[in-house]
Amino acid sequence: MSLLWVILGFILLVVGGEFLVRSSVALSFKFNISKMIIGMTVVSFATSAPELLVSLQAALSGSPAIAINNVVGSNIANIGLVLGITAMVGSISVDKSFYKLNWPVMMLFSVVLYFFLKNDSMLSAYEGGILFTGLILFLFLLIRKTKKNTSIEEVDESLAVVSNFKIFIWLAIGATSLYFGSEWLVFGAKEIAVAIGVSEAVIGVSLIAIGTSVPELAASVIAAAKQEKAISLGNLIGSNIFNIASVLGLTSMVKSIPVTEPQILSSDIFWMLGFSAVLLPMIFIPKRLQISRAKGFFLVFAYGIFMFLVFTSGKF
Repeated sequence: MSLLWVILGFILLVVGGEFLVRSSVALSFKFNISKMIIGMTVVSFATSAPELLVSLQAALSGSPAIAINNVVGSNIANIGLVLGITAMVGSISVDKSFYKLNWPVMMLFSVVLYFFLKNDSMLSAYEGGILFTGLILFLFLLIRKTKKNTSIEEVDESLAVVSNFKIFIWLAIGATSLYFGSEWLVFGAKEIAVAIGVSEAVIGVSLIAIGTSVPELAASVIAAAKQEKAISLGNLIGSNIFNIASVLGLTSMVKSIPVTEPQILSSDIFWMLGFSAVLLPMIFIPKRLQISRAKGFFLVFAYGIFMFLVFTSGKF
């Protein structure tokens, strides 16, 4: 029964996330917000909503380990699983903005998160506010640096002519699905953790993290198979930044998140830092600005080792 709650939760999160993105973009067009800004802000926030609701629900229901490791695990999965498998389907070209802006900002947020947690084993409202403020500054800088004619592929222009009634219905479906999806997923995950005798941190960094990355993985693989440029390293890096700054930032502003599982600080977060750090030399060696199939295989293999250690040793 616990597995059924988890599956139903995942389904509702996918449905809720999709409807929230559609309604948010349509609403943004109503306010005459440019396509570029919609793509960089509205879509990014909306696609982070499932992770945000899961972490918030976990924190409020007394499972802070799930709240933290949902983000840590999702960031690892985005690079090891999503990027790795996508590169195995077809090589990915890397834009120069990756090492000039996106990667340094991602590493900065990751390291700051580590020090905030390490300092007092707690992510406080004040620290969450710093992370979220940093995100706003990053978006401001990103928008200023982006040329006006930049194409934002993930924004569907057909949403500009959607009726107000349909937007309201989409918002209602999205919000309801995300609420119940996050509640059922956290409940089912906690039950599974008890049943198989592992910590909530293990479930958060594995089952929940992979589940919230599945929609992005599916979209990325399909895009790569069609040889479309709908997926880029920049998109995944941006997702990792949003996970830390908006998901954990906003969640801790609502309720401080304590570190209750020691492996979060002794191992899990170092895996997140490692997967993030290895991307920089990877895009230069041996072929510049490209993530080849071999590099993709390396990422997936490393992710497999991480998952093996998560389930076979409580120390990892």
